[in-house]
Amino acid sequence: MNRKQLIEQIRAKKSFLCIGLDSELEKIPKHLLTAQDPVFEFNKQIIDATHHLAVAYKPNTAFYEYRGIKGWESLQKTIEYLNQNYPEIFTIADAKRGDIGNTSKMYAKTFFSEMNFHSVTVAPYMGKDSVSPFLEFENKWVILLALTSNSGAFDFQFKELKESKNKLFEEVLKISQTWADPNRMMYVSGATKAQYLSDLRKIIPHHFLLVPGVGAQGGSLAEVAKYGLNSDVGLLVNSSRGIIFASQDKDFAQKAQNEASKLQKEMATFL
Repeated sequence: MNRKQLIEQIRAKKSFLCIGLDSELEKIPKHLLTAQDPVFEFNKQIIDATHHLAVAYKPNTAFYEYRGIKGWESLQKTIEYLNQNYPEIFTIADAKRGDIGNTSKMYAKTFFSEMNFHSVTVAPYMGKDSVSPFLEFENKWVILLALTSNSGAFDFQFKELKESKNKLFEEVLKISQTWADPNRMMYVSGATKAQYLSDLRKIIPHHFLLVPGVGAQGGSLAEVAKYGLNSDVGLLVNSSRGIIFASQDKDFAQKAQNEASKLQKEMATFL
């Protein structure tokens, strides 16, 4: 998917909502456990109930990998279902990969060739050669970790570098811009640090930002929009638990739709 297609979908739906499919087997409604693949059935019903409100889905691969081959099968079926039934939806493999070039090449093949995701989250701290293999795939995106939503972000990301006087996350933004333009690269910036989005926008005014942390983590959508929007919207705001686990009863899909609708309606006021 290219940038123009993504922006068109955002404008058409009046939404920049990304739904995180962090579908932990132990938390899905009990009545689904008799299904052949409970996690896929859960994902399918969530997607069917919310696809008109969301522009992206983001399975966090950890919630599939911990189940071994069964988890990978659930993930494969989920991405195939999205691609076949809702091809306009932007898909994100939240895998946070990042390794030496040969290894990154295999990760890129996994998520882009084998599983056919539109994008993958990548850690930048091993440098350009660990990221460039992901950029070799046409119409695929790298979403680079820049400023994360967890409290541990202050351990390293805000440290000031002696030579440049930049904070580490600022240095990542400035250097990585030379690797790919805004048509191929996005950045992760947590909603719980929304006040720093204005600092990011000074460095990367045109890139899309994937913003986790709205909902269960306490991030404010209004603050994210205030500091993060650009002329092309430039935001994908993610909510996971607050939507998919809104109910653990048989009405779970409807309750997920209700929560997604609340966010979409608020987003529409900013567009």
